[in-house]
Amino acid sequence: MKGPLHRSSTPGSSTPTRQRHALGTPGSAALVSITLIFVVAVSAQQGNREPPTTLPSSPQVIVNADQRFRVVPLKGFDHPWAIAFLPNSDILVTERPGRLRIIRNFVLDPEPIIGIPAVNASGLQGLWDVAVHPRYAENRWIYFTYSKPNANETVPPESRGSLKGPSGVAALARGRFDGSHALTNIQELFVSNTWISGATSARIVFAPDGKLFMSIGSPSRDESHGGPNRVGTAETAQDSGSYAGKVLRLNDDGTAPADNPFVGKQGYKPEIYALGFRNPMGLILHPQTGELWDAEHGPQGGDEVNIIKAGKNYGWPVISYGRAYAGDLVQGGSGPELAEPCAPGMEQPFLFWNPNIMPGGMVIYTGDKFPGLKGNILIGGLQSTQIHRVVLNNRGLPIRRQSLLTELKQRIRDVRQGPDGLLYAVTDMQDGALLKLEPASGSDH
Repeated sequence: MKGPLHRSSTPGSSTPTRQRHALGTPGSAALVSITLIFVVAVSAQQGNREPPTTLPSSPQVIVNADQRFRVVPLKGFDHPWAIAFLPNSDILVTERPGRLRIIRNFVLDPEPIIGIPAVNASGLQGLWDVAVHPRYAENRWIYFTYSKPNANETVPPESRGSLKGPSGVAALARGRFDGSHALTNIQELFVSNTWISGATSARIVFAPDGKLFMSIGSPSRDESHGGPNRVGTAETAQDSGSYAGKVLRLNDDGTAPADNPFVGKQGYKPEIYALGFRNPMGLILHPQTGELWDAEHGPQGGDEVNIIKAGKNYGWPVISYGRAYAGDLVQGGSGPELAEPCAPGMEQPFLFWNPNIMPGGMVIYTGDKFPGLKGNILIGGLQSTQIHRVVLNNRGLPIRRQSLLTELKQRIRDVRQGPDGLLYAVTDMQDGALLKLEPASGSDH
């Protein structure tokens, strides 16, 4: 079991509990029974959701305890999803409907970059992540993930655009950027083997050795098990022959490295690096340790941050600190009710949340513009409309949690550190924006 999650119990009760740092008020610690946490999580899912508000066009100064941010918005996006920086500091932003945009000197080019293939822009599927090849100066490769449409599927018109709309399959592609307005020489490098309708995603991050990690979300429950999916079901996250619910490790041409943990193991796809994930929305390499970290959605409660190790199983849908939408503790939908969210051979999360924050992209801040944030985890919050801050101590253990920028009431899809040391985030809205976060002085208003 990993360090910051400690097994304990409430006196007079056989219900297992977990100690978490900064549960609720920053700086506090609490022991809360799993049963009570589940009740809170279900209540949060059923109500108390404030609708997002219109983001002002002018900069705002927002003070969150020990941090003062000057938030500069750049509007003109439709559901922006991911951010990447070119070596010259130009910014690439994906839009979920299927467009790649570029920002130069914090001015949005009105014309999308051409060359992105057709995407399945239904429900929460579409164009997802974007990454710049480590040797971009030599090869000009831009990598991106997207939901590839199912050309053989017919869906009633009333279902299009909903979570029961057309199914897609996660794909990885790359193209050479001409530096101006087009991707050329588009190459489809990898395509998953599991069609999914409903919510899913695919994140990518390059390792220092040039290998590429790619996370692929698993389907939600299918309709026969009380879920929203027409196509695909949660059990595929444990299926070693499916790419859904997995983190893959790939060569930069999309092939499987020979030293992957399951290469040569019968029944396992050689690209698989780890398995048992629900829907990772953040995927990073720790800037000091080099470890692979993810932030992923739970069901009703149970959002997680995991430190991902080669060959390990992270439990979904068998174990989770959230409840299934049908109310079950056991996520597999069969077998006896689990007494606690643990099972032999399955890993525990580094962090978890009840109720959900619905995490987006994340970053561990290393810059000098915000000294108070140095070494902190910053995670986009969708349902929770925030950037969620986790303070780590000098041993790498979480000691405080704090909600930032909740005043904006915006769904934060991605958050990144720019080459200038500033923070950048995108809002998951039809009238979405790129936010530049600058340090604000006491004289700023």
